[in-house]
Amino acid sequence: MVSDASDVAPVVQSTADDIAEMRIRGAATIADAAAEALATQAELSDASSPAAFRSQMHAAAKTVYETRPTAVSLPNALRYVLREMDGDTVDELRSSTIAGAEAFRRNLERAQTTLGEIGANRLRDGDVVMTHCHSTDALACIEAALEAGKHIEAIVRETRPRNQGHITARQLREWGVPVTLIVDNAARRYLNDADHVLVGADSIAADGSVINKIGTSGLAVNARERGVPVMVAAQTIKLHPDTLTGHTVAIETRDETEVLTPSERNEITPHESDDELTVENPAFDVTPPRHVDAIVTERGQFPPESIVTLMRELFGETTRDPWET
Repeated sequence: MVSDASDVAPVVQSTADDIAEMRIRGAATIADAAAEALATQAELSDASSPAAFRSQMHAAAKTVYETRPTAVSLPNALRYVLREMDGDTVDELRSSTIAGAEAFRRNLERAQTTLGEIGANRLRDGDVVMTHCHSTDALACIEAALEAGKHIEAIVRETRPRNQGHITARQLREWGVPVTLIVDNAARRYLNDADHVLVGADSIAADGSVINKIGTSGLAVNARERGVPVMVAAQTIKLHPDTLTGHTVAIETRDETEVLTPSERNEITPHESDDELTVENPAFDVTPPRHVDAIVTERGQFPPESIVTLMRELFGETTRDPWET
């Protein structure tokens, strides 16, 4: 049976909209919301046959999947839940799907705690970390270090154009961490005061390349020149299994209004017929593995070049998109 978008529960569409508009943000939060959306779809399904139920679940998963092409935690969450869907009746399919979603969300919560404890081992008492964007995985490392009694300070890049660094600064101040908030272009100057660069990731490729918020790559290059180690904190849901078979990671381009409001554009090009001003707003960039010292996951810390071994262990050599079946 072909999936029909009209079968998708309104609450699932609402979740998809929230992810697309970044009201739900952060890879782990997105993955959790995706799993919850599938559980809700299963609960609300009025399917009269197993085939109809599967069709509704595939449609719901595809609706959520199409919101953010770069954050691999999203399809990884959907794959996990749909692969747990099993049974010969609608009730069996419903129960297994809900149980799969609940298991995924429990594992997700534990993973970040474990990751934080591992990452905290790389931070020494008195260290100053420089952050970019807002990553709950990166923050988990700092939180665990604080809980271990270490004094940590932070230099936080504000992260244009959406200023996610402000979220990071607010969370760190709530924990009592001294924060210096800087404009993105000042990072090179302040790296001399940093002991670590600590960032998250939206996706990690099989060769160890890190796809993260735009500006991460330039920061890593500058850090390498300054001799400041770069640590990437990323749960294994950030590993991109499609890259095992040569697929590249799509880089999301967001709306130009995040950079230039309509009134600002009108000030620059007051004539409506002027179409020669182009605004590019890529959300992510790719940091080569040679600029990364360690990738910290809930399974341990790895040099970026060896992340492929973990990826094969978790995902095998091939993947498929179950919402396309």
